[in-house]
Amino acid sequence: MQIRSLLAGSAMLAVLAGCAAGQMEEQSAEEPTATDGAVYQGTLPCRNCAGIDIDVRLMGEEDSAAEDRTFDLEASYREHPQDPPDENYAGQWEVLEGTEAEPDATVYELTPEGDGQVYYFLRVDENTLELIDPQRRRFENNDMLQLERQ
Repeated sequence: MQIRSLLAGSAMLAVLAGCAAGQMEEQSAEEPTATDGAVYQGTLPCRNCAGIDIDVRLMGEEDSAAEDRTFDLEASYREHPQDPPDENYAGQWEVLEGTEAEPDATVYELTPEGDGQVYYFLRVDENTLELIDPQRRRFENNDMLQLERQ
């Protein structure tokens, strides 16, 4: 993994209480696009804990007006020595087209209200989102950064 990608990944996940890029996984669901209440879940590994459970709820349709596309993101830490509180973010999401390697790919940009990290998720398939870097590049350990639709 290039050092720049490693640093970008670490910075992105530092918002989640100093934990490094890792793994997200869970079960799948049926809808191909983000519709009202589409929930994606997974678990990121954490250097200081047993993992970070992530839930992302996307409300609105890809083709709906921007103000109708909102999200909620919740992060809970497992067995963290400092026992940080759960983190909750809400805001708007946008649909972006293309990544460096896949010009036709669909990317969701989640921008929290107020302070907070902007998150970028590549839609891998109808049931899977993958955390990518702000330059819309996939990480080398991309299979470990995926959320599955519930």
